[in-house]
Amino acid sequence: MNEKEPTISFVTEDNETVLFTVISETRVGGVNYLLVVENETDEETYILKETSEEGSDIVYEIVSDDKELRIIADVFEELLEDVRIE
Repeated sequence: MNEKEPTISFVTEDNETVLFTVISETRVGGVNYLLVVENETDEETYILKETSEEGSDIVYEIVSDDKELRIIADVFEELLEDVRIE
């Protein structure tokens, strides 16, 4: 039996709550990143970056900077040999 993959809830700028399934996580340059998918059948992945301050609730934002996105996508591709992130 497979363990259930962890999920997180994400509140959009429009105040909508979206549930993401966490595929993988990593830490680069002292920053935590998550590779997530909106649901199990969705093929589009997102990379979330932890932006919370120490001692507060954990807060993630979708990585939007193209250079940062490519660097972190490359890290996740190395961690998950069967995944290609575009």
